[in-house]
Amino acid sequence: MKVLMVMTSHDKLGNTGRKTGFWLEEFAAPYFRFIDAGVTVTVVSPKGGQPPLDPVSDTPEGQTEYTIRFKGDKAAQAVLAHTVLLSTVRAEDFDAVFYPGGHGPMWDLAESEDSVALIEAFYNAGKPVAAVCHAPGVLHRVKINGQPIVKGKRVTGFTNEEEEEVHLTHVVPFLVEDELKRLGGRFEKVANWRVFTVVDGLLITGQNPASSGPGAADLINLLKQRAAA
Repeated sequence: MKVLMVMTSHDKLGNTGRKTGFWLEEFAAPYFRFIDAGVTVTVVSPKGGQPPLDPVSDTPEGQTEYTIRFKGDKAAQAVLAHTVLLSTVRAEDFDAVFYPGGHGPMWDLAESEDSVALIEAFYNAGKPVAAVCHAPGVLHRVKINGQPIVKGKRVTGFTNEEEEEVHLTHVVPFLVEDELKRLGGRFEKVANWRVFTVVDGLLITGQNPASSGPGAADLINLLKQRAAA
């Protein structure tokens, strides 16, 4: 199995003067879930090279077993430091695509023509698309047969309440929950920061950082089911 992980290259948190990027747990947990399952992982980003890390995700209280493992894994660090250019990869070379979150993707990947075309290519080829936390926002310009990819689909993502709790409601370009609902998605959620993932056909979404590893596990299970069918 081959999975493509798409990282953000955006490091500015709106006009706050603060830094953003990807959320460490949302890369580390899925990456190691994939590696441990024998999946071949390719990591890409719009600009290539080292994607920006959201510094808030690397605080002492934010550490998990997977972030600690990442800090001790030189091979994983090298993979992240040398991401491939997003514009150079093709859906036909992979079995699925996975988008980690952090606030960064809401600025670059959500508006990236390369990303939109890639997701549409995966989905139209019958290949799973997964996104967690803020990354379901990258779906907001993706269309299948002229309709939003999320229309009529059960989905989740970073909730309005979670955004309010981190005091960024008026900083982000749009609210993930509101946007998915506007596009016709059947948005579901649980209490703030609790693990929650949704699988609807080829689309897998996770609510928050804690849901990133479980979202990767859902993707692995879906790929195994399809391989066995």
